[in-house]
Amino acid sequence: MTSDAWIAAAVFVVAYILIAFERWDRTLIAMIGGLLVVVLGVLDQREAFAAVDLSVIFLLAGMMVIASILARTGFFELVAIRSVRLSQGHPIRLLLILATVTAVMSAFLDNVTTVVLMTPITLSVARRLDISPMPYLISGILASNIGGTATLIGDPPNIMIGAAAGLGFNDFLFNLAPVTVLVFLAFLVIAWFSFRGHLQVPDERREAALEEKEEGAIKDRPLLVRSLAVTAATMAGFLFHSALGVEPATVALLGAMVLMLVAGLDPHRTLREIEWSTLFFFVGLFILVEAIVQTGVVGGFADALAQATQGRPEAATVGLLWFSAIASAIVDNIPYTATAIPVVQRLGEGGMAIEPLWWALALGACLGGNLTIVGASANVVVANMATRAGHPIRFVEFLRYGAAVVAASLIISTVYLWFRYLA
Repeated sequence: MTSDAWIAAAVFVVAYILIAFERWDRTLIAMIGGLLVVVLGVLDQREAFAAVDLSVIFLLAGMMVIASILARTGFFELVAIRSVRLSQGHPIRLLLILATVTAVMSAFLDNVTTVVLMTPITLSVARRLDISPMPYLISGILASNIGGTATLIGDPPNIMIGAAAGLGFNDFLFNLAPVTVLVFLAFLVIAWFSFRGHLQVPDERREAALEEKEEGAIKDRPLLVRSLAVTAATMAGFLFHSALGVEPATVALLGAMVLMLVAGLDPHRTLREIEWSTLFFFVGLFILVEAIVQTGVVGGFADALAQATQGRPEAATVGLLWFSAIASAIVDNIPYTATAIPVVQRLGEGGMAIEPLWWALALGACLGGNLTIVGASANVVVANMATRAGHPIRFVEFLRYGAAVVAASLIISTVYLWFRYLA
């Protein structure tokens, strides 16, 4: 490796370790690491700033504005009350219901948008039952990444793969939805055994939560009506953005601006409620990852995988699946996918069946994001929202649950790929 590659790798590893140990704020570490690779000459400022994916930043900013306005109306409390009633106040049943809703929403919107909307509901539910929100928050992250794996629009890596391979919505649904359902069922079993001992609600607290009136949760009915109308239009924009020729970030920003306008809200106050620490964490992370991508660190590992398989489709497909999962958990699945796509194309040009490789990459990149708290955009969003609410998700705590889910996911995916495409 070149000297720049060693510097980039060293800065990335040190930053990653500091984020994992949580001695200092993760946003500060990511930003300092990102700026350090510029100061040390690995990237120049233009390259570093160009690496920041503004589509992700603006999508998050727009949805955070919409979520903050919905929060003022009492919408999340209203949904929380209905969720508690649907589960009859049983916390583990409630966890499974919320996880299922999150997974389905993630498949047909995208996982980042879904967690921005679902996390306030989760926190409100936990407050009403007077229990720790941690199992619900972690389950929401895991469910969002699993659900997003099923469709073209559910997770950014799938969008990138679809564009590179010429694969459409139905291709992803037909090839990935079956295995995603199996993975989600396995996740529900793991969640049941992992959290059932941590979720105990006293009978009097459950009864009090069940007796809460929905009318009392609504704080501003006219604003609620306007907010839901604009939110519904924004969701429709996400579903049909390809046909409209508009990207999701534009839809989110437009929805946020229109909602502030029709609601007559002060933009200064509303914009202060954006999770700025989350956005700046992504800025630092994008620059850090760009440094190890541009210097060839990630590409070198991917090329080594291609050489190690020696033209064997079975080894290439399974190896790509597992390698993608591990790499995505470390460097975030979006930049890893961008680096891995040319490797898959090179394998296809060498005569290897390329379709199984695309599905292996998609499964590995999307499901592998569940391994660490920085493995996918949705993870980081929930972690920062939880910290702001006073419930920080620890790196090691998330790893403990994520590792079990990812291991099960990859085993199921390996069997699925083998019997459907390789046997």
